[in-house]
Amino acid sequence: MSNSAENTMPETSHGINNDNSNRNAPRSAPPRLLPLLQKTKDAYLLWYSYYQILPKLHRHSLGQKVDTLFVEIIEMLAIANFLIKEEKIPYVRVAIRKTDTLKIFLMMLWETKSLDDKKYIALSIKIDEIGKMLGGWNGQLTKQNPPAKWGGK
Repeated sequence: MSNSAENTMPETSHGINNDNSNRNAPRSAPPRLLPLLQKTKDAYLLWYSYYQILPKLHRHSLGQKVDTLFVEIIEMLAIANFLIKEEKIPYVRVAIRKTDTLKIFLMMLWETKSLDDKKYIALSIKIDEIGKMLGGWNGQLTKQNPPAKWGGK
């Protein structure tokens, strides 16, 4: 059996190729996301920067719930993105419900002074825009798929 392929690889420990010749190669652009998914991801990244500096009292309670809601909303949007139109509606509606809950928890963090006015407003603007986009998507899907088609009332 020939080892010619093995002989062309740089010597490494544990069989790992440590050739870093591509380290300075230009990185390809990240994949383009659905605009709603991109906005939600951007809002999450803003939230994450705030989450790390929340007072301990709320970081592990309301803060954790807000963080989980963001992740679940992103998950619902990612799933809906790949489904056929008729199957998207339940995922979009769950995302709407979770977004509404997210708004309430953020309001609670603001009211308890765990989020200052500036941070609360910055997040609220992004989340309101996400809510409007979700509502528009839900309306469009509902028009395209009347309730008789998907079993809703």
